[in-house]
Amino acid sequence: MELENAKKRFGFGCMRLPMIGEQIDIEQFKTMVDEFIANGFNYFDTAHGYHNGASELAIEEALTSRHKREEYLLTDKLTEPYFHREEDIVPFFKSQLEATGVEYFDNYLMHAQNRNNFLHFKRCRAYETAFELKRQGYIRHVGISFHDSPEVLDQILTEYPEIEVVQIQFNYLDYVSDTIQSKALYDIVKKHGKPIIVMEPVKGGTLVNLPDEAKQVYDALGNRSYASYAVRFALHFPQIAMVLSGMSNLDQLRDNIASTKDYEDLSKKELEAIEKVRDIIVRKNTIPCTRCRYCVEENHCPKGIEIPNVFTIVNARRAFHDWGAGRQYNELIQSRGKASDCIRCGLCERVCPQGLKIRELLAQAAEMFESK
Repeated sequence: MELENAKKRFGFGCMRLPMIGEQIDIEQFKTMVDEFIANGFNYFDTAHGYHNGASELAIEEALTSRHKREEYLLTDKLTEPYFHREEDIVPFFKSQLEATGVEYFDNYLMHAQNRNNFLHFKRCRAYETAFELKRQGYIRHVGISFHDSPEVLDQILTEYPEIEVVQIQFNYLDYVSDTIQSKALYDIVKKHGKPIIVMEPVKGGTLVNLPDEAKQVYDALGNRSYASYAVRFALHFPQIAMVLSGMSNLDQLRDNIASTKDYEDLSKKELEAIEKVRDIIVRKNTIPCTRCRYCVEENHCPKGIEIPNVFTIVNARRAFHDWGAGRQYNELIQSRGKASDCIRCGLCERVCPQGLKIRELLAQAAEMFESK
């Protein structure tokens, strides 16, 4: 199956929308949507948990109420916290249709599948329910988004061969990672003959906010943006049908459009540069957090620790020797929990797509910024 009617292989991920304070900047989002479509792109991706439910509503306000249905493709997802039994799924699904303002979803994904929540989805017959909704015309294609080992992915695709598309985390840093294993995941999906949607091609900004040593490698090649090398790396692989990027402002959108509108495959020199940059980042010992915020949203941190922000500050100190990081940390904890407030409950680790040992990392952050 190809992604039906996708005009380009680059999609708009709606997990990191433009913000004004704590609210989505709807007017800027409208401008971004219009410019995205005007440049020949039409794929949008959301989920109920994004922006604590506000992403779906923003989709309706900025996209579906302002553009004809044939102008865009829309993907939404079924996420574990929002259903506890089989009977919960259809009402939740219909609330998503209503929130986004559409009569059907082009893709509907079983969200963030891993070894543990896959069992919950099976107990609640979530896959069977989605396949039935497809038969009724409410879904065009049923798929999964995935965060676990190649073995678990192989199990899911073997048990449910009706799955039509698979969304995985894929970027040049995780391609060789022992934890994310992007290459191995790619190979499993290819074995099952499914198209791949890529999430986190710039790894939550990690592959944009590079150490100076890595920037120099790319700067020597010309004037392309650092993000463009990451996005084009994902597009370089034939099994990949769509690459998503969360874009938080017009500049990011325009840069991505420039990189993908008239896509050029990576040259040998560019691939060699990517390998050099990857090696530099690995040596810096940074925390591979993508700022998805699953660990802090949906009440996962009872102490109110802004875990992604803490890790960003830690990385600034480690990778960039930013001694202003201590000041940033002190400002952060004026209104939020300190790293040392962690009670080691482990709720954050259960939902972390990266499999980070968050409790240990918070202890390191406390030692870095709170020790006298």
